[in-house]
Amino acid sequence: MHGEYKMPGGKLVVIDLDVREDHLAHVQLSGDFFLEPDQALQAINRALEGRSIELDDDALADVVRDALPPGTVMYGISPEAIAVAVRRALLAEAS
Repeated sequence: MHGEYKMPGGKLVVIDLDVREDHLAHVQLSGDFFLEPDQALQAINRALEGRSIELDDDALADVVRDALPPGTVMYGISPEAIAVAVRRALLAEAS
């Protein structure tokens, strides 16, 4: 599944994922944003992996926020934007 979200005043956030037994699988975040440190990207992917598809946007954003390494700087992206992209990927599949 594929979801995209252009964050207002920010960059494009893209999520590719699968669903296995109502949980996120093979989550891959990409886009034209910047994250520091480099490990933040993998931390986000790992944090979303295995999460229930029933989580709402606020809960998904909290999962992302909690996974960020200390001192992470996000340019053109936010935990909320990632949650929107995940939700759009899931809704695209339901259509």
